[in-house]
Amino acid sequence: MTTTYVPTAYVPTTNNGSEHIVLHGATLIDGNGGDPVRNAEIEIKDGRIVYVGAKRAEGATSAPGENPRLVDLGGKTVMPGFIDSHVHFGLSIENQEANLARFGSERIVRSAVNARNTLMAGVTTVRDLGGTDRGVRDSIQQGLFLGPRIHLAITPLSPTGGHTDFTMPNGMSTMPAMPIDPIIDTDDDVRRTIRTLVRSGADVIKVCTTGGVSSPSDTPDDIGVPEEHVRLIVAETAKRSGQPVAAHAQGAEGIKAAIRGGVRSVEHGYGIDDEGIDLMLEHGTFLVPTLSSALRVPDPKNVPGYLYEKKVKWSAIARERVAVAMEAGVRVALGTDAGVCPHGVNLREEVHAVELGFSPMQAIVAGTKNAAELLRLDAEVGTLEEGKLADLVVVDFDPLADIKPLAEPDNVKAVLQGGSLVKDSEGWFGVTPVRSALG
Repeated sequence: MTTTYVPTAYVPTTNNGSEHIVLHGATLIDGNGGDPVRNAEIEIKDGRIVYVGAKRAEGATSAPGENPRLVDLGGKTVMPGFIDSHVHFGLSIENQEANLARFGSERIVRSAVNARNTLMAGVTTVRDLGGTDRGVRDSIQQGLFLGPRIHLAITPLSPTGGHTDFTMPNGMSTMPAMPIDPIIDTDDDVRRTIRTLVRSGADVIKVCTTGGVSSPSDTPDDIGVPEEHVRLIVAETAKRSGQPVAAHAQGAEGIKAAIRGGVRSVEHGYGIDDEGIDLMLEHGTFLVPTLSSALRVPDPKNVPGYLYEKKVKWSAIARERVAVAMEAGVRVALGTDAGVCPHGVNLREEVHAVELGFSPMQAIVAGTKNAAELLRLDAEVGTLEEGKLADLVVVDFDPLADIKPLAEPDNVKAVLQGGSLVKDSEGWFGVTPVRSALG
């Protein structure tokens, strides 16, 4: 039986952490996709949900005789803390010249800022798919700075000249060095690199089975890591903690190679064809469509010409083909690709999903329950249910009537993570939100 990495409950080491509270009066959207519960009640103790549902009789608690603090959220909406299944806290490719000029220490500080802004946007858990090492993840767990829990890939893998080979024809790199060499060309390269990633604390393995939009020497139609190497990686992780494999895959053939090789998720999936959709449905593969990146064409003044040209072409392809996959019923977990697009506005992804055909409820489920299942954290987070960590966000509008306000972080008024209040911009909870050791 394989083991699964599960982050510890996040309880900051500084002032008020999780307390025994009862939230009442709000409309509850629990993440399971069912009808909202009006005038709901949520009891939180020791960082976990001990009751959630319809309002109970006055004074009723899970522990008779105790007097939890009551928080009136009448007129508000409570949802699970969101999960961004695809971020890069350590990356920012919009201005590559400035990024390359930064010291390594500055990039770490910027990663911390990106993490905090992501949490303030309502995202309590993320999957970082490249460019961030274990130190950032562990520092958040230790309460050194505020940020989402992180499932970590550390370094995405590709062959020489593939998506994560950012070497220009003249030998110069367009990106800072990855924490671990991303290049795998042979079977021995694959085994050694996977073992190194596992030793370094990787929770997920990311491979690039196609080229990409942002890489200088390939295109999304090019084949990257071949199917046989995907199979080898899946076999290698099965000997360890069964780390799931995520595939950067944009062109149709590379998408199908990834699915046949046994990946758990296809990242981007821009050019997926009908055969690829059928394969995803057959294998139960998740699609993480990264719409915040896919549908966004950057200012040509800020990016290299090759990147801008590919972005225009592939954004149009993605808008068409991802919508077809979503309509076909492929399992979707939402992720932004923040780092390729701006950090800290993560819930724009849910709005984009609605633009491409999802209902607001489908978009919320894709950004909570489905994402938790993808990360294998659904026993802990993703829905508001008894026994799970008390990760939740509070807003003062109805996202099922109009999801667009969710895209603006200032409209996410309160955030609890593991029962600890980390944001309360309106003072609804009557206490000061926790601060990290760094302020």
